[in-house]
Amino acid sequence: MKIRFGVGTGSTTPTAELPALVDRLESAGVDSLWFSELIRSPAVDPVVGMAFALSRTTHLKVGTSVAILPGRHPVLVAKQLTSLAALAPRRVLPVFGLQPASPEERDLFPVPGRRGAVFDESLRLLRAALDSDEVSFDGDYFTVHGTGVGTRPARPLDIWLGGRAPAAYRRIGRYADGWLGSFVAPADAATAVRTINAEAAAAGREIEADHFGITLLLAESGIPAELAAGIRAQRPEADPAELVAGSWPDLHRLIDGYLAAGLTKFVVVAADGKPVEGFLDRFVTELLPRQN
Repeated sequence: MKIRFGVGTGSTTPTAELPALVDRLESAGVDSLWFSELIRSPAVDPVVGMAFALSRTTHLKVGTSVAILPGRHPVLVAKQLTSLAALAPRRVLPVFGLQPASPEERDLFPVPGRRGAVFDESLRLLRAALDSDEVSFDGDYFTVHGTGVGTRPARPLDIWLGGRAPAAYRRIGRYADGWLGSFVAPADAATAVRTINAEAAAAGREIEADHFGITLLLAESGIPAELAAGIRAQRPEADPAELVAGSWPDLHRLIDGYLAAGLTKFVVVAADGKPVEGFLDRFVTELLPRQN
């Protein structure tokens, strides 16, 4: 299975640094660049960031980690994705989630019903719009007739999902092509992979073995107290050191655990706001040799 490492922008990468970051990743042969959806932050919008990065490169892949689907019309999202894929075939890696991690941003993605039910229906309609020249769909929340998004990529786009709750694993097994987790310890990631595969099998589906990944925060000089406190507030049962790397050796230790759990795709985010250039130099030295 292909082991790959990408860089996540997170919330600490100023927009002004994005051109240099993209160019450095392309020249170094880094696999991918990932944009988080963080509205009330300096982070660039994921779709805008992906388009910008693709326009400057010929090999770099781009993805979202993660973008919010409920609260957007799935056909419009399909149009954005197919447009990007037409401009840069095989380099667009969309990952969607249920809701923003930050509670104060959740009102920016209003839904017409229960968010989980809207998400499920959104995924079905998104898939239909990506897979068919013309879509007719009558659901509880969306109705479209004879709608298409124009030229679609020759190779269908894979749709990955985030999440770490049992409901998320069920949804991934039923509707998605892969999982990009976050803040999940290696042992829990192994359970997630088994659960997702079981749900997929129950739905008559199969998820490719190398379509499981994780977003990892790296704080090179130790996990800051504020970050550790935030993790404990959300996951009081978890050891922050099993969710966030406090050094490069810690990152390798976590990666080894995730590989044993069946994960092969990694998005690494600098969590301490250090200059991008220094982080990238170490990223290339430490992680590119681990790719196969």
